[in-house]
Amino acid sequence: MFHTLRRDTQAVFERDPAARSLPEVLLCYPGLHAVWIHRLAHWCWTHRLKLLGRFLSHLGRFLTGIEIHPGARLGPGVFIDHGMGVVIGETAEVGENVTIYQGVTLGGTSLEKVKRHPTIGNNVVIGSGAKVLGPFTVGDNSRIGSGSVVVKEVPSNSVVVGVPGRVTHRDGKKVEQGIDLNMTDLPDPVAKAIQCLVERVGEVERALEEIRRLVPPAPDTPPGAAVGVGWVPDDHPSDPAPHQSSSFGGVAR
Repeated sequence: MFHTLRRDTQAVFERDPAARSLPEVLLCYPGLHAVWIHRLAHWCWTHRLKLLGRFLSHLGRFLTGIEIHPGARLGPGVFIDHGMGVVIGETAEVGENVTIYQGVTLGGTSLEKVKRHPTIGNNVVIGSGAKVLGPFTVGDNSRIGSGSVVVKEVPSNSVVVGVPGRVTHRDGKKVEQGIDLNMTDLPDPVAKAIQCLVERVGEVERALEEIRRLVPPAPDTPPGAAVGVGWVPDDHPSDPAPHQSSSFGGVAR
């Protein structure tokens, strides 16, 4: 137990450059407080003191703004940075040395009393506001981008971003997707779509220019007029119906 508490404290110094001293970490880091309260609540939960475990969980939520169900399992070295709004469900399992930022949800997708929350591997980083929903596994050494919504299994050594979450990198190599969303260089998807439209318009204009070059202009057509307007090829079959004057003075076919 003391080894785990020490790992939790070391994780703060390793992953937060703002941590300056041990007293500051012990007194001013709600993420650390939430993890320690949860470890006590989880002990109560697993020793048939479920009401006391739920009460400690509720107390921790009131004090830190972080809600961790006492049934969840957290490995050593878990670091919840800032932490406000973090929710970790009952059947969630979090591995060692996991970093969780504010607003993260490890949620369930079932109303049945079964495994319904995700399992997070070791050395995973979950960006702020990310939602991981469902009873699947996020592989070791993976990163989930801020604001992503992950609803299916994530392989180890992957980078996941987007809504719904897409694997953009795996084992250090880029995974080709329709829209390139990178954890470290997150482009604007609207700008990306506009760029695709601009490129498409350019292709259409080049095709029209090629058509103008191949089709001869109509006789007596002023420069710049649309190709083919008022012009009929010589070999075009003539209309068998003779032109007749209409009662309104127009020309009918």
